[in-house]
This record gives sequence, structure tokens and C-alpha cells, in this order.
Amino acid sequence: MRKILPSITTTRNSDWRAKIKEINKLGLKEAGLFPTCLGRKERQKLYKMLENSTLKIIPLVHIRNDMPPEELNYLIKKFQVKAFNTHSGSEFPFHYFYPKHRKMIFIENVYRPFDEKEIRKFGGICLDIAHLENDRFQEPEKFKHNVKIIEKYPVGCNHVSCFQRISHRDEEGHLRYDAHLMRDFSQLDYLKNYPKKYFSSIVAIELKNTIEKQLAAKDYLIKKIGL
Repeated sequence: MRKILPSITTTRNSDWRAKIKEINKLGLKEAGLFPTCLGRKERQKLYKMLENSTLKIIPLVHIRNDMPPEELNYLIKKFQVKAFNTHSGSEFPFHYFYPKHRKMIFIENVYRPFDEKEIRKFGGICLDIAHLENDRFQEPEKFKHNVKIIEKYPVGCNHVSCFQRISHRDEEGHLRYDAHLMRDFSQLDYLKNYPKKYFSSIVAIELKNTIEKQLAAKDYLIKKIGL
């Protein structure tokens, strides 16, 4: 059974406090969590709000390189986390080792090609389909390399966001076509280009949009894309 999750995101102009309030209003019990842009003090504020929210289960959490193993233990115990994803250590060097959590951690495709040696050390791949589509559009050699790796290793979780035909600069200053703000459901149609085996049992919608809009996107993914 595939879980398609609305998510709490923390990128620029994404109001995570408002998202938690909306989750409470809707009475949601389950969501994904992207504390990607929060330092340790801000994450503690986030967790306190989550503990007092209607959320009971967070199947997927995007961890940062500065999260100690104890923080992962807390998330597993409190919110029944099944998978973590993180960026490659070559992009954001890890501050900690995770000997007890490695098989739960999946490496996301972002700026650099997949490092096969690194993936072997963890649980497999967190496949961000929008990032992959950006590579297909902008960096065909990187795309070909990553597809070869995807065919060899398990996809343990996914991120889904938008693909647009107008480029923009992301928060790291890179020129990209994938985006975290959805303006039209048709920006999800690129997903039809990818085989179902690329989609795991945990798919987190990574959008700045409201939770209500994300839930509408979930319906679109099920009914129009066939996830």
C-alpha cells in the first residue's frame, strides 16, 4: 500500500507553523516532515508544536547533516518514523555517524551524481522525481548515470514536487526547472514519464503550498497520474 503524504516543509517562504495549525484544523494523523532549513533550536520549537498537534505518525523525515543520532531516536519513538532521507555527504558533510540508523537512511539525488559507494553504506535511494526530471532536461549525462544507479539499488522513499518550463534560482543559487511551489496541477504531469517501480511505498509531497492544496495534489496524483 503506497502512502502519499502531505508534508510540513521549511524552505524559504514556507510557513511550517501555519502548516501545523492547518493539520490540526483538518485533524490529520499522518504527514511527512522536512525540517531541512531549521537549525537545532528551531527544530526543538517544531517538535514541541508537533507533540501538541493531531499528528501521530510521520513515516518520512528529511534529516540534516547536523542531526545527532539521539534526535533520530526521538523521532522514531515519538512519531513512528519508517524512513529518513538525507543529501549526499559529498554535498553536506555528515557531523555524525549513524551505525544504528543506516539502513533507515536513504540518499537523495540533488546536485551531484549518485555515489554508488555511498548508497551501499545506507539503505538505498530517496528518489526525488522532480530533481531527476530536472537532470533529464538540463544534465543528460548525469540523468543517465543516476538512472543506472536507480536500476541497481532499492528506492526506499520519494519526494514529489513540480516541474516548470521557466527556470529559476533555487536557495543554493542553482538554475533549475523543478520547484517547490505548485501553481497548476499540470506541473505534476511529468511524473507520467516514469515507471511505477521508481515510486516506493512512501511518497512525500514536497511543496510550499498549503496542506489543503497538497491534499488536492494527492488526489490528482492518484486519479490523474495513477500512483
